[in-house]
Amino acid sequence: MALSASVMAMNTGMADSASFGQPVIDTDITETVDPTQTRVMAHKLSVSQSFKQALVEEEGVREVVYRDVAGYPTVGVGHLVLPEDGLYVGQRVSYARILDFLERDLAKAEAAVQRLVGDLKLYQHEFDALVDLVYNVGEGNVSSEESPQLNAAIAAGDYDAIADELDYRHAGGKVAKGLAIRSERRAQIFMDASYDNPRVQT
Repeated sequence: MALSASVMAMNTGMADSASFGQPVIDTDITETVDPTQTRVMAHKLSVSQSFKQALVEEEGVREVVYRDVAGYPTVGVGHLVLPEDGLYVGQRVSYARILDFLERDLAKAEAAVQRLVGDLKLYQHEFDALVDLVYNVGEGNVSSEESPQLNAAIAAGDYDAIADELDYRHAGGKVAKGLAIRSERRAQIFMDASYDNPRVQT
């Protein structure tokens, strides 16, 4: 089930001024700032369209609830099924609900990254990579207790060290090939602003 570019926008509310290639109005300094060229506060950013497309490529779009590599019920674009969702493995979910899950999950991941980095300024692509990390592994796994080196790198403002800590490849105590490739892609987004799929040979 493919999501077209038009569907990826989901609605005009999600395609806001912080989308990839679009300027952010920095009200603190009353001038336009392009987050692809200048680092800005994370609370001024939302994920880019390029990232949304990469996320769909990585997660896929599943209409039927299934168990992920760690055994958790999942549906849509990597949405971890919660008790309040009222869903069970094998149940089919509507396309509208899949989009709703995606919108809400992205908003949660964006907010988690904003909490994680605090006052550290980011380029758009750096923000996208960190959102991918949180979306993939959960906010709890990037806490100071679970990821002390990542948090230390953020506190030090060491962007190279942050990039080194984006590699999460274990699921259920085992190395998952898909997660390893996704970690590679996440690092290239963070370091090079390249959203290309490493699985595709050019």
